[in-house]
Amino acid sequence: MYLARRPSTAVIERFLQDSRDARLSYGPIGIVDADPLAGARDHVTVAIGHGAADFERARAALMAWQQFDLGWVEVFPRRAPVAAGTVVVVLIRHLGFWSLNGCRVVYAVGSPNDVARYGYAYGTLTNHAESGEEAFDVFLDPQTDRVMYRIRAVSWPQTTLAWIGQPIVRALQARFREDSAAAMRRAIR
Repeated sequence: MYLARRPSTAVIERFLQDSRDARLSYGPIGIVDADPLAGARDHVTVAIGHGAADFERARAALMAWQQFDLGWVEVFPRRAPVAAGTVVVVLIRHLGFWSLNGCRVVYAVGSPNDVARYGYAYGTLTNHAESGEEAFDVFLDPQTDRVMYRIRAVSWPQTTLAWIGQPIVRALQARFREDSAAAMRRAIR
């Protein structure tokens, strides 16, 4: 859903409610780990900290969706549970307009009690501008004890505006990866 100005809380809540009944816009679940025939594949892994204490803070940050605390991207509900089936709405401000995009958590990476790896993936719903899957995880590098943050994604345009603006969409996706890593660094400080 594209909007000329920031949507009200009521509009976001209504979109979230409608998203709960929406189905995934792609298949199969897990395509982020497969070799897709179509779509853009993105992957970034960056060091964000060091040691067990930083890993615990990074895991807590992912559980609180802090990788979306970017100013121009937000997730609603702000502290949605990270569990398969949870539906969230990603609000994006770009080029003078706003968009609401429905997503569903589709699987976990590791577990909340894992001392070396934690994360999850969400898939786009039929009311999202793009189709695809994105996975976020943090892990301790066993050789260096560095805390690593990784984003893996595969996507392709679903709406006409996303098709027409594909070069801009790709630039925004790259900016998201960079800003998300910076948000995770801030979250563990």
